[in-house]
Amino acid sequence: MPELPEVETTRRGLLPHVAGRRVANVLLRRPDLRWPIPREVEALLPGQRIEGIRRRAKYLLLDTAAGSALLHLGMSGSLRVLPGDTPVRAHDHVDIALDSSRVLRFNDPRRFGCLLWQAPGETHPLLAALGPEPLSDDFDGDLLFLRSRGRSAPVKTFLMDQAVVVGVGNIYAAEALFMAGISPLRAAGKVSRGRYQALADAVKAILAHAIQRGGTTLRDFISPDGAPGYFEQELLAYGRGGEPCPRCGRPLKQAMIGQRASVWCGHCQR
Repeated sequence: MPELPEVETTRRGLLPHVAGRRVANVLLRRPDLRWPIPREVEALLPGQRIEGIRRRAKYLLLDTAAGSALLHLGMSGSLRVLPGDTPVRAHDHVDIALDSSRVLRFNDPRRFGCLLWQAPGETHPLLAALGPEPLSDDFDGDLLFLRSRGRSAPVKTFLMDQAVVVGVGNIYAAEALFMAGISPLRAAGKVSRGRYQALADAVKAILAHAIQRGGTTLRDFISPDGAPGYFEQELLAYGRGGEPCPRCGRPLKQAMIGQRASVWCGHCQR
């Protein structure tokens, strides 16, 4: 699944092509993706000027005076700005035609993504209970420490809880815990305030670097211009189970934690 850096890379790639443009038309080739597409998308979006593109967690919001189109890429979705006469491929489910004669096209083979609507001045229910953004000043070691008290769940599961902090998915949780030297198996409530500050700093550093490098290329993600991300080449833990630890040389451990594949060093991470 595209994680926060991939979604932010998509936002930044789309922004200069979409912001300030007026929506000429909306074409839905099917009535639903993961959920039914609200009628407001077709009824209210055409004719509106796109004021900007925001990211909240892994959601993208196309803001207009009439409301915001709320998009999620799901497992395999992609957004591209293309010439209006570009032939339609399989799984090209949505076209948002712009006054530049280009089209914002949403392709989603598995249909786990979504296109929803947020009215002006409201917060969509999917966004209402989300925690702070990891790159904001609201996220730090104190927040993690206070929210973890009394929790027996593994710290990796805790870190991936979107009500605690948004956008730290499996890849970046593994990398941040490795950088901070914290075992993903340790109970969240047993991690000290100081170690949580190291973890928060690691999350910020890794996400910022991954965004700068264009995200992580797995099977499905490519950026809006078709270029892959490059952070995958720099992963120190994720996907490297059984390989030597980059620090101590011992084989990296691998197991399922919270139904997610996890890799860590039993010597360097405590």
